[in-house]
Amino acid sequence: MIRCTGIDAVLSEIGFQSELEKLCGQALAAADLLGQMAAPDYVDKLPILYAEFTEAAQHDRGHTDFLTKFGNARDLIQHTPGFWHDYVLPKFNRELGSLHRFLNEPFPDGPNEYVQRIEANMERIQQQSDAAKA
Repeated sequence: MIRCTGIDAVLSEIGFQSELEKLCGQALAAADLLGQMAAPDYVDKLPILYAEFTEAAQHDRGHTDFLTKFGNARDLIQHTPGFWHDYVLPKFNRELGSLHRFLNEPFPDGPNEYVQRIEANMERIQQQSDAAKA
């Protein structure tokens, strides 16, 4: 199940022993992404996250595709809103069985506090980027 939390994990390539194990892996991966990206200090921790990706790539040369998309920590930060909209949200809805919707309050169509916090973080990144250009 922990293999589901890798940023470039392809769940269809993981040999789950049961549907329950797959469901738990999906839930763990969704919770991992939601928890990290919704954290109040997520934007501030992105440079540290880049350093962690760099260190991990040194030890696992087979999984460097994600890291090679970014030249440095600033580049990672600037691309994070696109990562959210173009990668994470589709992953939630396809590979992770839309399990994040179970956190909607009220279920099923109410707002999702985690998604709202992530959107606020993405807006913060955009504002910082706009301010840096000005």
